[in-house]
Amino acid sequence: MSGRLSRTHYGRRVDLTSTPTAAFEKLFNFRDVGGVPGLDGRPVRRQRLYRSDSPHRIDGADREAFGALGIRTVIDLRRPSEVQEHGRVPTYDGLVYQHIHPEHALWEESAYSEELGMARYLADRYRDLATTGAAGLVAAIEVIADAEAAPVLVHCVAGKDRTGVVCALTLSLLGVADSDIAEDYARSTAASARFSEWLASTMPEAAPLPAPFLGSPAEAMTLFLGELRDRHGSVPDYLIGAGLAPERIDALRGHLLS
Repeated sequence: MSGRLSRTHYGRRVDLTSTPTAAFEKLFNFRDVGGVPGLDGRPVRRQRLYRSDSPHRIDGADREAFGALGIRTVIDLRRPSEVQEHGRVPTYDGLVYQHIHPEHALWEESAYSEELGMARYLADRYRDLATTGAAGLVAAIEVIADAEAAPVLVHCVAGKDRTGVVCALTLSLLGVADSDIAEDYARSTAASARFSEWLASTMPEAAPLPAPFLGSPAEAMTLFLGELRDRHGSVPDYLIGAGLAPERIDALRGHLLS
């Protein structure tokens, strides 16, 4: 995609190609995951992989701005029941919609306590996802590894947990340091606050969301990645053991690293 894309947002022009986070009115956690250094210091290419909360709400100016990004493939990680209840990304000419659900237990089945701590609670949920949802995580990364599918948007509901794990595994395969992966993941906390403000203003009768649904401390992601390596040896070893072909890792690096 060439040229510079912009739109008017609350009276100001926003350049959608130079900033890692595009400005939307009803998307709160949308951003480009590129720009960080990967293998051999090669940066992850921008405008190839985006992450977001669910885009089912976009309309009007948001829809126009989304279309201008030229996204070819949307990977929806939500449960089938979530898709049925809320709908999916609007249809665009040339857009391929992929619904990939990594199997995982409902969070309500694992009680959260402040004594345990949010980072530990979230890391445990991500461990569970990597255990029961390995096939779905591999399927999502296989799509991301396909250069013809790019630009790709991967999303779930809030864009921080299932999306965070897929993006973390992808960036790790690209050689991005855990600290950079965790820093990107932690940006979802501010996005969750924006979503909470929007929810309170549009649906004041809605109950406040539980703390783990809103937080994304960097420590949660560093715990998850470190413990995944402790169990499997490395992120590539985990994914290959779960069914990812080694040549897909080469393909991923070939089109996502500058």
